[in-house]
Amino acid sequence: MKQWSARFPVLASARLLVAAMAILLSISLPGQQTAQPAPAANAADTPASMSWTAVQDHQNMMDQLGIKALRPGPNGNETAPNHANYDESTANPFPDLPDVLTLKNGRKVTTADMWWNQRRPEIVEDFDREVLGRVPRNVPKVTWTVTNTITATVAGRQVIGKALTGHVDNSSFPAINVDIQMTLVVPADAKGPVPVMMMFGGRGLPGLQPAGAAGGFGGFGAPPGGGAPGAARRGGPGGPETPPAAGGQAPPAGGQVSIAGASPAGGRAGMGGAAAMAAMNGGDPPSTDQLIADGWGFAGINPGSIQADNGAGLTKGIIGLVNKGMPRKPDDWGALRAWAWGAARGLDYLETDKTVDAKKVGIEGVSRYGKAALVTMAYDTRFAIVLIGSSGEGGAKLHRRNWGEAVENLTGTGEYHWMAGNFLKYGAADASFGSKNPGDLPVDAHELIALCAPRLTFVSYGVPEKGDAKWLDHQGSFMAAIAAQPVFRLLGAKDLGRSDDYKTEKMPPVLEGLLNGQLAWRQHDGGHTDGPNWKYFIPWADKFWGRTYTSVPAAK
Repeated sequence: MKQWSARFPVLASARLLVAAMAILLSISLPGQQTAQPAPAANAADTPASMSWTAVQDHQNMMDQLGIKALRPGPNGNETAPNHANYDESTANPFPDLPDVLTLKNGRKVTTADMWWNQRRPEIVEDFDREVLGRVPRNVPKVTWTVTNTITATVAGRQVIGKALTGHVDNSSFPAINVDIQMTLVVPADAKGPVPVMMMFGGRGLPGLQPAGAAGGFGGFGAPPGGGAPGAARRGGPGGPETPPAAGGQAPPAGGQVSIAGASPAGGRAGMGGAAAMAAMNGGDPPSTDQLIADGWGFAGINPGSIQADNGAGLTKGIIGLVNKGMPRKPDDWGALRAWAWGAARGLDYLETDKTVDAKKVGIEGVSRYGKAALVTMAYDTRFAIVLIGSSGEGGAKLHRRNWGEAVENLTGTGEYHWMAGNFLKYGAADASFGSKNPGDLPVDAHELIALCAPRLTFVSYGVPEKGDAKWLDHQGSFMAAIAAQPVFRLLGAKDLGRSDDYKTEKMPPVLEGLLNGQLAWRQHDGGHTDGPNWKYFIPWADKFWGRTYTSVPAAK
């Protein structure tokens, strides 16, 4: 009991009441999918998971870490007193990044073996402990079931769509049920296995959706634990998060099963019809059309079915299931790492599907899901390619930069759930250990990008004038890509073709892509989406895979 009290000091005085309630009640939580007790379990014997607000959970983590006060994050409103910095002359208070090819003992990494066996494990350990959190060793098994199969037409080509549910074994804690929702769409006339892009945030076909999902195509519904996907956050220390993507609404059900011009753009855009989607994509066909026309398939995975996108959900979802409904320890995984784990379980299924070329599966996301796509690619080397869309702080942007969204935003109550609890230390103004700042972090975003090497890694942004806000720090992300170059070269891949001087290198002009290497960069002239970059991303991938690119046929 002393150990429990030390871990959760906020609850120490009420632990007897909680224990009594756990014995007497089996609680159904608001926003949680209906729990499915294991046959051998007695519901009356099942303890309840904690049901806290994000503020309560956040305070508990501060107490565990001995943090008395956090620095407030900058505000995205430029008229606010604590508005974000957009002055390049003051944007680099911690100009020196950790050397990506220097071991902790000071030795230089000079061979691929040293990278894989020594330096890469060091970097992963630092991200696990201090930034993203550890995936527990006892995560239960996932069993996949095809719940529906349909045929349809995408961009004039016949396709086969499957709805899938990945049930996580919850026999150890039946009060929490986790069913990962995924869809898979492949060309019906393919002569063999096809490359597949897995996309965070929902992709599918009208009439095709996983069991338990709300809405139609792309409408995966609210995540377990409450909160709409993509909802903006305020609250606690810190200003607004990365500008939320629009929409998330599904098209009307019924009608002809065809999604030419009606599937989502590369980002989480609304479904406002073909004209609206074309505008979001810079006039291009939807990403799903482009993929199918070129002989790829696509999969949509619902992050909310894995882990809720809010702090109140940390005692639910996959994190809550493994912790048996109790709050996290400081080095436990956050939502970004949980979403990446869920995508990896989706890849487990794709490896068993004979229509999929499992050696050519990619991962994509925009905004917070751009962060998740980068984390997925960095950790799971089975993913062959990534499209990182407008990811900002917590993604491709350097933590050490003082521009737009900052570490202090991620340590506030609106966004802390993405990260490990330990990450709060780097926003601490007053704590038992004194204070820490972003310059104290043992790793930074350039090393997360480096963990993707030598695989195909495409960093995408839009322009502030169209809604890809300055808040995201496009230059800070470019600096991170520059600083990751040495690892790509060490492992035999081509880089951006620029010098390694991240302090002086500047982004190329908008629309001028750096696409000659396995590490690529392009800033399109659209908004908070990766839609306009798909027509560059797909042929770029085809080039490295020896495929012949085929564009979407012109409308007749």
